[in-house]
Amino acid sequence: MTGFDESERLIWAGRAAAYAGSFARLCAYPVAQLLDAAEVGPGVRVFDVGTGPGTVARAARSRGATVTAVDAEPSMVELARQAEPAADIQVAALPELPFGDGQFDAVVGNFVLNHVGRPKTALAELRRVVRPGGWIALTIWATPPAAGQTLLGLALRAAGAVRPPHLPSLASEEDFPRDESGLTDLLGAVGLRDTDCETLRWDHRASAEEWWSGPAAGVAFTGHLVQSQTPEIRAEIKRHFDVISLEFADSDGVLTLPHAALLARARR
Repeated sequence: MTGFDESERLIWAGRAAAYAGSFARLCAYPVAQLLDAAEVGPGVRVFDVGTGPGTVARAARSRGATVTAVDAEPSMVELARQAEPAADIQVAALPELPFGDGQFDAVVGNFVLNHVGRPKTALAELRRVVRPGGWIALTIWATPPAAGQTLLGLALRAAGAVRPPHLPSLASEEDFPRDESGLTDLLGAVGLRDTDCETLRWDHRASAEEWWSGPAAGVAFTGHLVQSQTPEIRAEIKRHFDVISLEFADSDGVLTLPHAALLARARR
């Protein structure tokens, strides 16, 4: 396990409920397209890696698929089992999965690859567990980010927040361009074929209170960064967030936050 992986475990420990109440609805947007890309339908044996609160697993089951899902965080697994009792959901993490070679017809991962310390190794493991000819479909956040994705970062910078040393970056030799060609090249590098990638764009609507609740509770990297600051800096972050969020608010105070993600698929 890399230092980045260890940091991710710390960041997400016990955060399932807070995530479900804040960013889960945002991350659910590409689920239908993700399952379409993996050609998930009745009788398909689907592996959902990094299931979180079980959103993808539940959607795959609704299509008649047989679903196995994992997440590295036990509190997420607990939520996912409640969301979709008919799926086989267990605690496990990339890049070492407790499954046989070619065990699944399709593999899906919704915003998972950005949470692993060795993305190429993780993809090779996903290739191992899908059958020859089976599809792997993945989403990750795109770079450069859309305007709605920059709101929290702008507030952090305006407040003078400092990244603490216990939050390591992904090793440079493991990183890759977060654009269509960069993700396609990474899929090809592990021997996948028929690669394809598109950029999804959508407006996420949420109240300022909902959008702030995630980082306030320490959800994801940004939330952990917020909680790592002094009380004075945290107050400044919130003050700047309140001001900047007005740029995205309508007359009812609801934020319209443009987002962009990459959706890629490839075949073993």
